[in-house]
Amino acid sequence: MKRPFHVLAVATCALIPLSLSLLSAPTSAAPPCGGPNSDPCPEPDPDPTPEPPGFDGSFDELVWADEFDGPGIDPANWSYDLGGSGWGNNEYQFYTDSANNSRIENGMLVIEAREERIRSRNYTSARLKSEGLQEFTYGRIEARIRVPFGQGIWPAFWSLGNNFGDVGWPGSGEIDIMEHIGREPFHVYGTVHGPGYSGENGVGDGIALANPVTDDFHVFAVEWEPDEIRWYVDGVHYHTVTPQTVPGEWVYDHGFFLILNVAVGGYWPGYPDETTQFPQRMLVDYVRVYQ
Repeated sequence: MKRPFHVLAVATCALIPLSLSLLSAPTSAAPPCGGPNSDPCPEPDPDPTPEPPGFDGSFDELVWADEFDGPGIDPANWSYDLGGSGWGNNEYQFYTDSANNSRIENGMLVIEAREERIRSRNYTSARLKSEGLQEFTYGRIEARIRVPFGQGIWPAFWSLGNNFGDVGWPGSGEIDIMEHIGREPFHVYGTVHGPGYSGENGVGDGIALANPVTDDFHVFAVEWEPDEIRWYVDGVHYHTVTPQTVPGEWVYDHGFFLILNVAVGGYWPGYPDETTQFPQRMLVDYVRVYQ
């Protein structure tokens, strides 16, 4: 989730892969569920088929999943990043482990960004990680997510190499499975960051949906093989990277851990304004890994 290319795009009438250009426009969306002035969060729709059309790999064995159907966030799967350091992106939130910011509700993981002051920060949120708990090398990694919306809101589902503590970023590698920024309501992005292609020089692409991303749940996935990584939304393939298409070392040959978070503000998404509604919630129906 370190800063990808600055890409914008225009939606048309389908799931459309985007080149690294074009322009977006803001739109309105329904208020977030579960707040004091809104309806309760709905139960998620029935699961999609395990193999949505369009997947190219042969990953058919479910090796790990969190269905978020227990009473609380499972400490065998997730721990927390905490603090308000800006996270290299000039983000405005303070990450907590409070149930106000992350919890299990109606069989879903809820990550909630709130407008409230902690220390020097005016917003709180949560960032969950599977580091040291659940780490994977190759396979299909997917999650069914309904993203939040609004100017300055930045939800993500991503991963970092498990050698991050030894070699740092970007030497560890980073695979951004899904990023969405609130000012681009139709678009999601997938990116890799590594030595020589990180931050604004990350190698990525995006896809435009027919309707605002926040309108429904979507399955965001990568298929990761030794010499190729492919990105999908609802089984539609929109981006591929290989050792030949990155301008530096290919660092995707070791274990990676998963991260789910909602940031508030940052160089790429911009910052909340008078149109931004709080709280904002990312709802995660499940995370699954196939090999």
